[in-house]
Amino acid sequence: MTVEDHDEQGRVDGRTGIQSVEIAMRVLEALSAGGGPMGLSTLAQASEMAPSKVHRYLVSLGRAGLTSQESSSGLYDFGPAMRRLGAESLRRTNEVAVTSSHAEALRNRTGHSVNVAVWGDQGPIVVSWAYGTRPLPLTVRVGATLPLLSSSVGQIFLAYLPVSLTRELCDREMSTAPDWDDQRVLAAQDTTRQQGFTVTTGGVIPGIVSVAAPVFAAGDPLPLAVSVVLPGIESTSEHLDELTAELLDAVSAASADLGNGRNRLG
Repeated sequence: MTVEDHDEQGRVDGRTGIQSVEIAMRVLEALSAGGGPMGLSTLAQASEMAPSKVHRYLVSLGRAGLTSQESSSGLYDFGPAMRRLGAESLRRTNEVAVTSSHAEALRNRTGHSVNVAVWGDQGPIVVSWAYGTRPLPLTVRVGATLPLLSSSVGQIFLAYLPVSLTRELCDREMSTAPDWDDQRVLAAQDTTRQQGFTVTTGGVIPGIVSVAAPVFAAGDPLPLAVSVVLPGIESTSEHLDELTAELLDAVSAASADLGNGRNRLG
């Protein structure tokens, strides 16, 4: 009997491929979602399968080095092969390219300009700009540095980066912005973390509204920021709510593609 003739341990389904691979992936996904070593019964419940069935898959996954079992506790976790694969996958991933692809798709869905920014030595740097169909009274070049306090992407980095990275720039900008002080900075950080996004109006250019949210890659504590930029005349409450929902879907999808199962709030 060939491998193709086997049951769930190796049968090829003409519609879905190799079923046993998909079932094994359910076990690995459940182990990932658990956030740490798991017992067989907990893992079976999370996989929505019988413990005996999950155990068979864990035996094979363990032989391949994708899972391991602690001898003292009997708990299961990822094995050395999984760590090697994960590290190599991250090495090959271009975070900016992946995020920019989602940003362009967001531009196509909304018609509004979308940019991607990363953290640089002097603050947020625009690394991708997808122009929309709505005219804007500004031209932003790739490589431009945006302010930390008054731009939406800046406030994303202000909220999610360690204070050690933002303190010097924050103090410098506060010295020339009398409407900003430590209390307002803390309030802005808290609001952004609770919402998972931030909105600025006329912060950089009068008449421009920008909504930004973070993208997180697995294994990288520094986020990227994606923002949608639109004319203030179009920023009705209903339209902003729609754009924000689209933006949050986009950054969640980008984070997932970069190995982070869900976007971080708080």
